Amino acid sequence: MKGQQIDIIKFPLSPLAKAGILIKNMADNSHVAEHDHSKPHRDDHYLLMIATGGQFVINIDFENHTIIAPAMLLIFPGQIHHIISASKPAGWVLSIDPALMDKEFQPILEKGFRLPVSLDKQSDFYEHAVNLTAQIEKLHASGDNLYTVRAIHSILDALLGLIAGEIATIHLAGKTKANRAAIIEQSFMHLLKLHYKDWKQPALYAAELHISVAHLYDTIKHTTGDSVSIYIQQYCMLEAKRLLCFTKLTVKEIGYQLGYEEPVYFGKLFKKVTGLTPLQFRQQYHD
Repeated sequence: MKGQQIDIIKFPLSPLAKAGILIKNMADNSHVAEHDHSKPHRDDHYLLMIATGGQFVINIDFENHTIIAPAMLLIFPGQIHHIISASKPAGWVLSIDPALMDKEFQPILEKGFRLPVSLDKQSDFYEHAVNLTAQIEKLHASGDNLYTVRAIHSILDALLGLIAGEIATIHLAGKTKANRAAIIEQSFMHLLKLHYKDWKQPALYAAELHISVAHLYDTIKHTTGDSVSIYIQQYCMLEAKRLLCFTKLTVKEIGYQLGYEEPVYFGKLFKKVTGLTPLQFRQQYHD
């Protein structure tokens, strides 16, 4: 184990942040980046990008996303990402301490931002989102006092609430039945991120959600197209991909870290989900 990279590089919130928030204007070329954004990494905080101009290519968890402004993107704590290209960037990037993310907004945003979200410059939503973000930037640059911090937090909460409302409108369409299914799905996804290393059985998630296993299976199958077991496996294999590509841990060590005590089973499951053995995937990525 000596000399091995045992975990993926993770950057904390910048010391330049004020009260858990750092906002950067993408058009400001005077800013010096604290780390290389072109190298794969993950953060322990949220990154919210509101692009008012430009075109970007960003890789998030092994998938390239082309973003043409106006658009929004939210990168979650733990996701591996890096910028491949950025042309004429305009807008803002906000680094946000997870403690400032309203628990009600979190599952809605996690579902809504699996892909970048395109915006309409003529919409009221776009106008409000840009105005609120610009106000956060102005206050962030002003003198520090207790009330400024409270104002920044209030505006951030309003911005995140505005975005969550827009996302909910798009995805839920106001249907009560759909809302209930979405709530179960969002709660399951939240639990999965917390417990995927230890909870491999769907019954554990169903018990925590106070519903039957059959109800959980039916809901996840209906909303995602996959079974609960497959979804758990896919999430575990995503983390396995991250560790294979960005650490020097052995396949056996990665399996143990993800809660698989039998290396042979872990290898077979990885190939079943990805079509490659762990070593083939690692070699393909580094080639």
